[in-house]
Amino acid sequence: MANDTNKLRFQRTVPVVAIRDSVVFPHTDSILSFGRAKSIDAVNAAFQDDKIIAIFNQKDPNVTDPTPEDLYEIGTIATVTQMMSTDDEIHAMIKGQARVRLDEVLAEEPYFIAKVSELSETDIKTDEVTALSNQLYDIFKRAVNLGKGVEITTVMKILSGNIEPIELVDSVSSLLDVKSAEKQKILEILSVKDRFKRVIELMGHEVNVLDLEKTISMKTQKKLEDQMKKAMLREKKRVIEEELEGGDEDSDLSELKEYKKKIKAAKMPKETESKALKELKRLEQMSANNPESGYVRNYLDWLVEMPWSNSSPNNVSVKKAGKILDEEHFAIDKTKERILEYLSVMKMKEKAKKAEDSQPTILCFVGPPGVGKTSIGKSIAKALGRKFVRVSLGGIRDEAEIRGHRRTYVGAMPGRIIQGMKNAGTNNPVFMLDEIDKLGMDYRGDPSSALLEILDPEQNKEFSDHYLEVPFDLSKVIFIATGNVTDTIPGPLLDRMEVIRFAGYTTDEKFEIGDKFLWPKVLKLHGIDDRKIKIEKRALKEIIESYTREAGVRNLERNLATICRKVAREIAEKGKYPKVITLKDVVKFLGPRKFSSQIAEKKDDVGIVTGLSVTTFGGEILFIEVSLMPGTGKLILTGQLGSVMKESVKAAYTWTRSHWRQLGLPENFARDMDIHVHVPEGAIPKDGPSAGVSMTTALVSALTHIPVRKDVAMTGEITLRGRVLEIGGLKEKVIAAHRAGIKTIIAPKDNEKDMVDVPQSVKDDVKFYFVDHYEEIPPIALKGWKSIKQKETVTPTVATV
Repeated sequence: MANDTNKLRFQRTVPVVAIRDSVVFPHTDSILSFGRAKSIDAVNAAFQDDKIIAIFNQKDPNVTDPTPEDLYEIGTIATVTQMMSTDDEIHAMIKGQARVRLDEVLAEEPYFIAKVSELSETDIKTDEVTALSNQLYDIFKRAVNLGKGVEITTVMKILSGNIEPIELVDSVSSLLDVKSAEKQKILEILSVKDRFKRVIELMGHEVNVLDLEKTISMKTQKKLEDQMKKAMLREKKRVIEEELEGGDEDSDLSELKEYKKKIKAAKMPKETESKALKELKRLEQMSANNPESGYVRNYLDWLVEMPWSNSSPNNVSVKKAGKILDEEHFAIDKTKERILEYLSVMKMKEKAKKAEDSQPTILCFVGPPGVGKTSIGKSIAKALGRKFVRVSLGGIRDEAEIRGHRRTYVGAMPGRIIQGMKNAGTNNPVFMLDEIDKLGMDYRGDPSSALLEILDPEQNKEFSDHYLEVPFDLSKVIFIATGNVTDTIPGPLLDRMEVIRFAGYTTDEKFEIGDKFLWPKVLKLHGIDDRKIKIEKRALKEIIESYTREAGVRNLERNLATICRKVAREIAEKGKYPKVITLKDVVKFLGPRKFSSQIAEKKDDVGIVTGLSVTTFGGEILFIEVSLMPGTGKLILTGQLGSVMKESVKAAYTWTRSHWRQLGLPENFARDMDIHVHVPEGAIPKDGPSAGVSMTTALVSALTHIPVRKDVAMTGEITLRGRVLEIGGLKEKVIAAHRAGIKTIIAPKDNEKDMVDVPQSVKDDVKFYFVDHYEEIPPIALKGWKSIKQKETVTPTVATV
């Protein structure tokens, strides 16, 4: 700001215009656009009078209708030399004359009219100012040479040499690349010497930035030129090599010739080879810079790397296979027997020279987790001397995961089947489709439908993947599917497979597996197999009975691994370890027992029956409880029961009410009581018809107040007339009951044929009753049934609510 000691040359009254984000300097020409009404009126008035106007910059450019307080105190008085009007604004050529101070605003409407005083400048003609003028001249010239954007007329005027220092500094100030607030500060410097110093400082900084930008631009340009030069040289080199290779038949350096050799060596079918050569010809005609050439190369790589004719030797030795299966798997004799039959058929076909025929069936191993479904597939591959490939299908919802993507998509790839065949490197591996029961389906297609062609021996000779677009023979592949249940496998897909069920292991079988297979395995995995650590029989049995409750042996292996980790830590820290894992060590390493015998905790009680069920984790026992209370004849069901199980309860209730006389109950016994049926572990959903006889027995026990024997379990569907119908999963249920300590099992008469699958050790420990009608069950399951039959009427005992 100018101070009060500045000498005022003269004062005058003129129109005033407020401008935003711009500063008009004396001795400079500027073209300004005015759009606000006050500004337009002020410029028109000045142009029609003496063309003199005062221009002041706004402090805040966002103010639309400024007041005198919104303007800086120092501005520029100027002459309007030219003016042009448009629809909404006017454009004027303004020539700055001198710096002025805003003294007094005389009027604000229709535009500002104010008294302004011209300010005197100091240090105008001194030797120092001359020197500073020369310095600014050189700096500005350098800035123009570095590419500063300035109009040619302004450059010629400044660099002509016929310009006074005061004009030079103001002209350069108007061209500075700084904010308007900084330019306003320069306008307010009345000392020409100080103004030169500030402008030289700002212009010097601008020159440094321009110099840096030019350096970066030159480096970038040089880099681009180098890249273009290299690309051109590479293209020339390629053309020269093509010319040289055209006259040299023995050269194997050409990529195209390499592909041609690989195509011939792959021994593809004729149609596939023709397709590969056609794609190769397309590649020959493409430019190296064509993006599609990469897709064609990727496609050719897949074609030449597929095992079209590479097979593993078909050395089928049934005796060797049986030995390997026995060495690596304990029990599951029926499964091993079926696999040996399967291999025997292959052997006979090989002898009859019909090995090219399709395989008769696709095997599907179904059973709970941890029973050895995947590992037995590896054993089959080992027995046959073939490669083993495993693909997990769990959660797959996109059909393209099976059949592959069309090559028109970016990032297209073959499906998992073709990928597995390529990874195997042979056209006859053992291919395991794991978790086939967990396939999904959504808007991207149905993967299970895509598997129909793969698993059909009549169709998979010419399996077509969307990416390869040529048929691939899968008839030599041994496909084995695995799953936990068959309910979620679509019917057409299940029809193409022979289901082999893995029911789970008995306690004795688990003991043998743990002792002979799992303990040596976990010792080796933890690097302590050289210590020859043994585990006591009592300790291993304790782990099986008190720390696991499963159909398979996965948790048993985890517990043994936990013990090995504890032992490994003792070896690492103390250098000592137990030579034999005892019963005390089990408790020390694994903590308190996690499970106890479900039956041992029970006693012969009224209204509680042990039922049997099958889940995805194998067979399980469940308890059904019935309680009576005063009420109005309601039937209350709790325990997360499914719709089928609810219907079983209603059928059991109807049978009980219709046989009131036989049970020795009053005719209207249900009129004044509510019956509550509950299956514990209410957070777990339960469903199935096989709980019918259990529900009926629990109701009969509660109504007659006769306790149910705790060591009896039962399964079977019941009709309204009391017939006991056949159920599924008898083997799994029997093994679960044996594991829980059940000594007597009641099952439908039609399931007696399934006893051939039950292990002999279970048959020896458990007594079986097979019944046709429910009336056969109470004498077996209810303690003291005969004595109650001698009474005429039994009054049900109702709990007090």
